[in-house]
Amino acid sequence: MATVSVLNMEGKEVEKLDLNDNIFGVEINEHLVHLAVVSQLANNRQGTQKAKTRSEVRGGGRKPWRQKGTGHARQGSIRAPQWAGGGVVFAPTPRDYTKKLNKKERRLALKSALTSRVQADKFIVIDEFKFDDVKTKNVQAMLNSLNVKKALVVMGDKNNNLILGAKNIPGIKTSLTSTINVYDIMKYDTVVVSKDAVANIEEVYA
Repeated sequence: MATVSVLNMEGKEVEKLDLNDNIFGVEINEHLVHLAVVSQLANNRQGTQKAKTRSEVRGGGRKPWRQKGTGHARQGSIRAPQWAGGGVVFAPTPRDYTKKLNKKERRLALKSALTSRVQADKFIVIDEFKFDDVKTKNVQAMLNSLNVKKALVVMGDKNNNLILGAKNIPGIKTSLTSTINVYDIMKYDTVVVSKDAVANIEEVYA
């Protein structure tokens, strides 16, 4: 069972915490982590690009000139692709980029991502996030004491002072335990998580 230090916001250790091996000590499956990241990025795509083909452009129903005798190349429509204002060859159309990942695969990918951060000593547990007001400098002071520059900060319950205080700090993203995902865990160097958030994660994914 992995054991991590629980720190306060000044970066001082206040206690030890045992992590559930079913979540933070699994065998890392890099393939599933990759699939989860690809799936999330693909699912974020709108796929709304659209251009008209020659069958969709308005006009062009009449043959512009007769087939023979004009000296011009034969033409059937002024909306053919070679004409200005004509349709697009192989025009892009709206499509669904969604990639499905099974529930068990998603859960195992998330556990693998969390385990990788624990094994790399990039998983920092804070006893509680306590901010009296919305001050960016207060959040920055906490990050400085933890020696963290690029981090995903995970809360157990919504903390508006933390969310708004961290909003203007580059390289920092806040998240609730219900919205954490593999992409964010892997994107940010460090995961800073509150003690109650760890309990929430263990309750949901154990």
